[in-house]
Amino acid sequence: MVVLKPGMRLKSLACTTEVMVIQAPAGDLAVTCGGAPLAPLGGPPQATTPLSPGSAGGTQIGKRYVNVAGDLELLCTKPGRGTLAQDGAPLAIKSPKPLPSSD
Repeated sequence: MVVLKPGMRLKSLACTTEVMVIQAPAGDLAVTCGGAPLAPLGGPPQATTPLSPGSAGGTQIGKRYVNVAGDLELLCTKPGRGTLAQDGAPLAIKSPKPLPSSD
């Protein structure tokens, strides 16, 4: 578990996914990708783990991923094969805000 701060960059230990924290709640969070915990980008090298079969939904570059409560938001900066999750619950792609009508 890590304390996430906005602007922090993280990488998956199970695939090539890299993310940037946009918004995070206070306290320790168990955020994973492909079933393995995320590690700080540029930190000390850590052993990679195999991709969990149930967590292989993939990430898309440029997409924002949010939890159900909406207090965790991650921006995918490098895509991969793993699924982002918090405490075992998959994160969903944030839907864009609708533009106002021009009428």
